[in-house]
Amino acid sequence: MPRGRAAAGPDAQTPPGFRAILSHRSAWATFAGLFCSNYFWYFLLTWLPYYLVHERHFSMQHMAIVGALPFVCSAAATSVAGWISFRAIAAGSSPTVVRKTCTAAGLAGATIIVLVPAVADVKAAMAILMLASASYGVYTSSHWAITQTIAGPLAAGRWSGIQNFIGNFAGVAAAALTGFIVQRTGLFFLAFAAAASFSVLGALVYAIGIGPVVPAHWCASSTRPDASSPTLSIG
Repeated sequence: MPRGRAAAGPDAQTPPGFRAILSHRSAWATFAGLFCSNYFWYFLLTWLPYYLVHERHFSMQHMAIVGALPFVCSAAATSVAGWISFRAIAAGSSPTVVRKTCTAAGLAGATIIVLVPAVADVKAAMAILMLASASYGVYTSSHWAITQTIAGPLAAGRWSGIQNFIGNFAGVAAAALTGFIVQRTGLFFLAFAAAASFSVLGALVYAIGIGPVVPAHWCASSTRPDASSPTLSIG
């Protein structure tokens, strides 16, 4: 940071406690949304290499190359969608509309991953996988921006900590449930369908469960958000 310039912050205000954060409707929506979206992500991280080798019969070298591409597509889409979102908000678009559109539409688009095991042609299946990953990248461009905007500087740390704590349990769920499905059925289709189902659920959570993406008004001497805050209503 520049020398001689202290970070500006609401030092005189008391940060809201965990009880106040947990009483905010949008907080629970972001917790659930991250869990659902992380299921998709951890499914790719833990089971995509096995799928490519054992179901699509890729060599280890070929799998390493193709298996890396979904994450490249996701990263590229995140960068582009993030830039477009910033420009749209700077031009006067509603942060609520922009952020919720990216998260909900991105997760909804990622559901096409269910077609990967259903398409026999390998090139077509991999193209669908890349499109699903790119759509997921559109989602990731905005989901933390929603949390940080609503929570504000007073609550962003605690809110994000709880959200990450709950959301990353999806890493356990995705790995275990996929293994159970594949072991019981011998097929990957239902495993991909489960990942798509969580993406649909996540899209609904972000579209319906989260209120307006504007800073919450935290009461200075209360454990609950200010009742006058517009973030408590559906927008």
